[in-house]
Amino acid sequence: MRGVFDSVVPHYDLMNDLMSLGVHRLWKRAMLDWLAPRPGMTLLDVGGGTGDIGFSFLKRGGDSVQVVDVNTEMLAHGWAKAIDRGVLDGIEWIHGDAEALPIDDASVDSYTTAFGIRNVTHIERALTEARRALKPGGRFLCLEFSRVAVPLLDRLYDAYSFKVLPALGGLVAGDREAYQYLVESIRRFPDQNRFAGMIADAGLGQVKVRNLSGGIVAIHSAWRI
Repeated sequence: MRGVFDSVVPHYDLMNDLMSLGVHRLWKRAMLDWLAPRPGMTLLDVGGGTGDIGFSFLKRGGDSVQVVDVNTEMLAHGWAKAIDRGVLDGIEWIHGDAEALPIDDASVDSYTTAFGIRNVTHIERALTEARRALKPGGRFLCLEFSRVAVPLLDRLYDAYSFKVLPALGGLVAGDREAYQYLVESIRRFPDQNRFAGMIADAGLGQVKVRNLSGGIVAIHSAWRI
């Protein structure tokens, strides 16, 4: 998996825009709307090496963010973007694994992950680690590809995913296989209800789900209680 992302880093932001027609920005905005950052709030953003969530969190009034990613190339890309934007304070870039976070117990107010948790080897361990890192009363939010819930849209989405996206990856990023893997990883990921159950099994409470774009993606929310 690390090798897959190493190969796509130079084109990662461009490919996100092309693959989703820019809608990924709206999906991330929706997650941050639900989080509602406020002064004094701390965030742990896991798998967010490019910095999109972290930058927006700070811009919306959050206090500080720790960005953890297993991929050093992604972290370097995010750090370079931070330098370009002049975002030097309030954000920390940490190399680490979602299944064994280099974060103290009960140390952050909120935990987010956007399009990253489906790539971990053991999702249950990542969820357990999320709960461990959160303070009591802390918020968990996960934005991830899910199961389309709108008739006919599912067929169109499948055709687009398996035919267009790998071809686009080959043309723009020069790595068709990497984007074939990404499409297949989406199909392997648990659907909305099953993933909600996994979150609850990890000890997080008040689990809620919001479908976006007909279920192409979903946001799962929970709390450490």
